Amino acid sequence: MRKHMTSLELAKQAAKFLYNKKAAEIKIVKIEDISSLTDYFVFATGTSNTHVNALTDELEVGLKAMDVMPDHLEGYRANSWVLMDYNSVIVHIFTPESRDFYDLDRLWQDGENIDMSFLN
Repeated sequence: MRKHMTSLELAKQAAKFLYNKKAAEIKIVKIEDISSLTDYFVFATGTSNTHVNALTDELEVGLKAMDVMPDHLEGYRANSWVLMDYNSVIVHIFTPESRDFYDLDRLWQDGENIDMSFLN
């Protein structure tokens, strides 16, 4: 069993798995101060429906190896927007069209954007 990760550590680990699988526009937004939904959102974009599913699979397998399982997963069959709920972190993986359409970046713009330089 691995040590317990903080919400921020989990969000950053999710971002790393997505980055390593070539996700675009990865963003972590801290919303715990403005919403009771979760502590952090992770947003990422896949280049196609197939890429969205590949990113989802990569993240699920990678975190499972660290003893972290999603509480809930939605949208996998639709493969244009997948939501992975890890309780304190919710990951959204979109196609470019879905990300533009739902515009969660704008909806949660009052949240705190986390510095992503750890990915470089």
